[in-house]
Amino acid sequence: MQSKLLRRFYRRKTRTVAKQLLGKILVHKTNEGIISGKIVETEAYLGQRDPGSHASRGITERNKIMFGRAGIAYIYFVYGKHYCLNIVTEKEGVAGAVLIRALEPIDGIELMKRNREKDWLWVRLTNGPGRLTQALGITSSMNGTDLTGNRLFVMSRAQCKTERNSSIISTGRVGIKKGDKLPYRYHIEGNSFVSRSYPA
Repeated sequence: MQSKLLRRFYRRKTRTVAKQLLGKILVHKTNEGIISGKIVETEAYLGQRDPGSHASRGITERNKIMFGRAGIAYIYFVYGKHYCLNIVTEKEGVAGAVLIRALEPIDGIELMKRNREKDWLWVRLTNGPGRLTQALGITSSMNGTDLTGNRLFVMSRAQCKTERNSSIISTGRVGIKKGDKLPYRYHIEGNSFVSRSYPA
């Protein structure tokens, strides 16, 4: 049985949300059909005490979403070519967000391939934050989207016994220079769709 995650799920400590998002289903309802995937890798980004966070220097026009309502999409452009999807956490006024780093594709795989513009092996469709946003058709136009709405959202689901017994691995974060050693990256052990970078 599946149910959409409510705001109270996100209105908690960022690291707790980052871990508990693993195994949940990210859904994007597009004009061409539904695209979805199981979340298998996340990263937690905290507030001003986190050197790797966009909020480390306080509130700005760019990062103000991180200080707002939980359950809102914070989407930004990196390296001149990739969008990254984050979900805002914590109570209002406290900065926090979880980066969705990798998915295991479920629905709309042909749409994902079309969005990625190549007939990728499906294991490479969504195993990284830039790849998954491209596959799901997520861009900066969706920055500020409410994930408790009906367009872009996360579903819980009844997990099978194997998934309930899966281990969560914690490591340093990937692709940043400051705060990369903090163990705020989480992924499902042994999942083939986890991104390929494994920091010490």
